[in-house]
Amino acid sequence: MNYKELAKTIITNVGGEENIQSLTHCATRLRFNLKDDSKPQESTLKHTPGIMGVVNKGGQYQVIIGSDVGNVYNEITAQTNLTSDQETAEDDRGRVAKIIDTITGIFTPILPAITAAGMLKAVLSLLVVFNVLTAESQSYQILNFMADAAFYFLPILLAASSAQKFKANMYLAMMVGGILLHPNFIAMVTAVNEAGGGIHLFGLPISPVSYSSSVIPIILSVWFMSYVEPIADKVSPKAIKFFSKPLLTIFVVGTVALVALGPLGYMISEAISTGIQALETVSPWIVPLLIGAFTPLFVATGTHYGLVPIGINNRMTTGYDTVIYPGMLASNVSQGAAAIGVGFKSKDSTIKQLAFSAGLTGLFGITEPALYGVNLRFKTPLYAAMIGGGFGGLFMGIMRVRNFSGGSPGLLTLPSYIGDDTLRHLTNACIGAAISIVVTFIATLFLYKDPVTEEAPEATPADKEQEPTHQISGAEIKAPLKGELKSLQAVNDGMFSEEILGQGVAIEPTVGEVLAPVNGTVTAVFDSKHAIGLTSEEGIELLIHVGIDTVQLNGEGYAYQVEKGQKVTVGDPLITFDIEFIKEKGYPVITPIVITNSAEVGDILTANSGPITFGDQIIKVIG
Repeated sequence: MNYKELAKTIITNVGGEENIQSLTHCATRLRFNLKDDSKPQESTLKHTPGIMGVVNKGGQYQVIIGSDVGNVYNEITAQTNLTSDQETAEDDRGRVAKIIDTITGIFTPILPAITAAGMLKAVLSLLVVFNVLTAESQSYQILNFMADAAFYFLPILLAASSAQKFKANMYLAMMVGGILLHPNFIAMVTAVNEAGGGIHLFGLPISPVSYSSSVIPIILSVWFMSYVEPIADKVSPKAIKFFSKPLLTIFVVGTVALVALGPLGYMISEAISTGIQALETVSPWIVPLLIGAFTPLFVATGTHYGLVPIGINNRMTTGYDTVIYPGMLASNVSQGAAAIGVGFKSKDSTIKQLAFSAGLTGLFGITEPALYGVNLRFKTPLYAAMIGGGFGGLFMGIMRVRNFSGGSPGLLTLPSYIGDDTLRHLTNACIGAAISIVVTFIATLFLYKDPVTEEAPEATPADKEQEPTHQISGAEIKAPLKGELKSLQAVNDGMFSEEILGQGVAIEPTVGEVLAPVNGTVTAVFDSKHAIGLTSEEGIELLIHVGIDTVQLNGEGYAYQVEKGQKVTVGDPLITFDIEFIKEKGYPVITPIVITNSAEVGDILTANSGPITFGDQIIKVIG
């Protein structure tokens, strides 16, 4: 994937840098806060190679990329200066949208650490269950404190992400987290709880509460700091501002955090935990059922991040979560099962390939490809997933399945249900996941039907002059290079080797010249000059990409011989390039030739691998 050019396209089509208030990303999506969400060119974005879908919900404009989202995010931040306007930009979104965005912005950055800790805990539980380690061994104790680190120091992690969201100094915020976790304070709390008495700062009472693994106290404290810091800056004399501003900020915020905000956050956390326990007593099945059924809608709107803190808070206060993560497990595997069901039922090879690939990632906990690429697109698989997720969530709610360490809900994190010195919760989680998968799969087979393309009415003489509506067929594509013909699987780039951009071939060139493989028009050129887009007279859209990751050369070693919009015939020179220079810079010169509208053409036949020269037939499209 050409991250640089994709980033440039996204920036342009969300309304330009001036329309972006802020940007974050999760496992698969870029999450924009836009000043005007009517400016984005949604149709263009949806049809851009590398973008799986677009959704504007929950106060965010979300562009779904997939697993490459981190690379695209890095390119966007490299090409922009997003922080310059964020502090003064007016935010006219609704209150609910702002709350959802705030929760998302705080918890999304720390999820990798929480996931790593949860998975390490799960692995450790397996090692104990299968008698590889004992709880008394040093290896167990070391791995255990490694896993506990993210949970114990959670306030410091949240301090950093909260500071970014509330526009406060990150390092002062982390210091506030350190204040709440300092060993001396913990020792004072322990002593008071054991022997009685109290803790006071200049006569102000401090609640003897431990804040390790807490969530709400530090968020409230950093939010408060975002108001104190500007005041400290304003009242500090310029000559001593360098040290007076942080001194005033930490003294005020640290004091208020220990005296008021910390205890208040602790009470809120306990109230949430107590409420969940009361709900469990009355009807333990209702919340997992609802989450199992409706999480796809929460994910589509981005509001599922509002549920994540509840699950984390449950584990931090009681040691386990029985409502959020079990329900999400049922929902996520149902999303994957629905997509796989589409793959089995569909007779369209393109849909099959997408559905099976997206379905597997859904089973493992990353549902966006399945949700946006398959289930929302065809609707009926979404209904099947909601049915199966509801049944799985209902079962896990009735059995009171406990999740002990979190992670991205899916089959890979099933070990996170090992705890309480029993495998009962793991067993029931596996059964609940199986129920979700089976019910969803069967429902999908019943509900899903391939989309039907209406046949065109019999053509009139006037209609015959119009562009045909049937699939493109009967076209030949000649070799644009001289060298060794290979399959796309030989290209070390998943966008090509997995045919995500389309079907085609690759050529390892021996001559540094690209000639036109079809009669048509130049429809895309790039600043880096390493690729070119053509549309043939028959309507076949071709991408010729000279080398892999060669966009990094910024045009060095390349020269265009044509301009965008220019008509070309077979054999016309398109690009010249310096093979030896590109190789010396460490980049492969293997060149994919891809039909980017493969779904709109007939069957694509490719020539056998071997030596190839200019003008040889490499691809034939037949009806």
